Amino acid sequence: MFLHQHPYTPFIPEHTTKLIVGTLPPPRFSIGKLKEGDVNFCYGSIDGLLWPVLNKIFNLNLKFETTKAAIKQRKDFLQSRNIGICDIVASAEREKIDASDLGMKNPKLRDIVHFLKQYPKIDTLIFTGGNSKNGPEYFFRQHLKSYNLKLKIVSNEVPRVHEFVMPSDVMQSLKLGRKIKTISLTAPSGAANRAIGSMTLYKQLKDKNPQFNTFDFRVMQYKNVF
Repeated sequence: MFLHQHPYTPFIPEHTTKLIVGTLPPPRFSIGKLKEGDVNFCYGSIDGLLWPVLNKIFNLNLKFETTKAAIKQRKDFLQSRNIGICDIVASAEREKIDASDLGMKNPKLRDIVHFLKQYPKIDTLIFTGGNSKNGPEYFFRQHLKSYNLKLKIVSNEVPRVHEFVMPSDVMQSLKLGRKIKTISLTAPSGAANRAIGSMTLYKQLKDKNPQFNTFDFRVMQYKNVF
């Protein structure tokens, strides 16, 4: 059994308002055997699409290489936009050494609520995937149960939006709290392309413009969120 540990500590700038929440990077990041073009930072897989999509939206001119300069570019961008990253899975066991969420067993979750208390300006969680088993939203729902909290649906359109109210220790007697919004993006992985292809909106846009593809769909969706 392979113990897949998250290689990165949460990256949360002081003034963070949006927090990206995923699961685990591919195992090669945990054992230090990176591919050419990988960036040794959150979502740094050369096969992943989060940074290419953000690169397109914000014209970042990012480097896709295993260098300190590439890491600095990403950190500078996140700080400039008050965005943090804190994946919810600290570690999990795997029988097969791959990056599939479904392959995770006995996951140990990070205490996201603790970080929300520590960084009071955070008002939005951006999940890099939905509520399918072992996805970030799925794990977060489990995590909230330990605090007797739950998500309330705001919009059932993709990307789905929920919210929850985190009780304030200071104002508990007044039954006031802090409202946190969650947004579940279509995952920035190639595995999600089939799901995109089956969406009615994607089919409509593809009919209008045959050149429109799944990458363009993510750019359109993520632009509205970030």
